Amino acid sequence: MNRNHLALFHAVAEAGSITAGAERLRISQPAVSKQIGELEDSMGVRLFDRLPRGIRLTEAGVLLADYARRMNVMEGDAERAIEELRGLKRGRLAIGASTTVGAYLLSQALVRFHQVYPGIKLHLEIANTQVIQSALMDGTLEMGFTEGRIVSNALETTVFQQDELVAIAPVGHTTLSKKRVTARELCKEPFVMRENGSGTRQVVEAALGEKGISLTPVMSLGSTEAIKRAVIEGVGVAIVSRLAISMELESRLLGIVPLSDLTIHRPLHRQKLRERSVSTPVKEFLRFLK
Repeated sequence: MNRNHLALFHAVAEAGSITAGAERLRISQPAVSKQIGELEDSMGVRLFDRLPRGIRLTEAGVLLADYARRMNVMEGDAERAIEELRGLKRGRLAIGASTTVGAYLLSQALVRFHQVYPGIKLHLEIANTQVIQSALMDGTLEMGFTEGRIVSNALETTVFQQDELVAIAPVGHTTLSKKRVTARELCKEPFVMRENGSGTRQVVEAALGEKGISLTPVMSLGSTEAIKRAVIEGVGVAIVSRLAISMELESRLLGIVPLSDLTIHRPLHRQKLRERSVSTPVKEFLRFLK
């Protein structure tokens, strides 16, 4: 069925005559008559009875007019929905972040975004880097923010910020009283680390590996908050993002160990599936992050 023919038919049916329908559409009456005839031929039925003073819908015409009306309403609804989406009055922001980025960088931006665009439904998944990258690959999430290494060429990646990892110990720990501590000395202490699959753990193990140091943690935990709590309680030392410890430093629950031979900087990545276009809500959220 030709969509243009159906639109012409709807206009004529609503106007009550071919002439009035042609005027509504601002095209000639003969052109409308010709295309209505083509529609009738293609469907194999008469849609109008031509009368001296206009037209009358046949049974088939009444049936088709109902469908044409509903399609016209849906088309209008679709146009309004797209316009609202462009104006950020509706839509969905589905993003994911590895733990450090989600908890300590994105939260403030998401709050501000919601205040400005309350009609946008927000979904933030916080998990380790492997989980976020998997969700990007299967289309569950539109954009990911991770600190881990990139594992697939299918993901388009941009560095959006740099992070620093620092060694921490509870206030009063012997390492905090020294002017300088080597990485090897630090790793002789009981060590608390993130779980396998964590971007932070990948970066820490790689940095220590470059110095020929391998590490077996006394405890592996699934969040930075849990690691900080374990260190405060005296379980051991750890290496975490500087972004995560501002409150603990201010309240003197933790201190930064002054390492002499180990500095760890890592890029924070923004990722998306390479062939997937970026929606309007995500574009606006990226503007907020800047």
